[in-house]
Amino acid sequence: MIILQIETATTVCSVAVAENGIVLACKEVEQRNIHAEKITVFIGEILNEAGKTYADLDAIAVSSGPGSYTGLRIGVSTAKGLSFALDKPLIAVETLAAMADGFILQEGRGLAGNVLLCPMIDARRMEVFTAVFDLDGNRVRPVSAEIIDDKSFSDLLQTHPVIFFGDGAEKCREVLGVHANARVIKGFLNSATHLTKRAKEKYLGKEFVDVAYFEPCYLKDFIAGKKLS
Repeated sequence: MIILQIETATTVCSVAVAENGIVLACKEVEQRNIHAEKITVFIGEILNEAGKTYADLDAIAVSSGPGSYTGLRIGVSTAKGLSFALDKPLIAVETLAAMADGFILQEGRGLAGNVLLCPMIDARRMEVFTAVFDLDGNRVRPVSAEIIDDKSFSDLLQTHPVIFFGDGAEKCREVLGVHANARVIKGFLNSATHLTKRAKEKYLGKEFVDVAYFEPCYLKDFIAGKKLS
């Protein structure tokens, strides 16, 4: 079971290849507007590093949003193109769920009790894309676009320690940090390696999406910015 994994929902362009749930190689860079230039190059490099070819792949997994409109379009278009050309199944992994899995993987030994995880993706100004998960990676609050203020998550913070992380959390540090039960983590980056657990589970469960009709979860309509002269 060899799965190519693609993550482009944020400023990070990341690709990985995993075999039976173990990451063989990963290549990623955090840089805005670099995805289209780097993604196919990275895929070729990690396959070569892992000693695999496109023909060896059993499936393509892609981070399905929410997140950057342009980033998601590039990642999903690449995944769909490979899936169609190679005649391999396409797996969609929700971005926020993958972030929760990644955080659990990185910090799991230090987490216990009724702690909740709240990954956040920057959605401009004080708005974020977010959801809430328990320490088993189960979602306890649905995916939503939230404008963060001093009352955000107050119901959860009264009864649970809540860990906020992701590029959306860092900009909300001053607002969220006033709560005694809130912990804002700095420096968490999305990675294609975070897709590994759910991509494997979905492959084994044959939970594939239709290559022709699948679209990422943008959550909000695209708003084009003015071109600078």
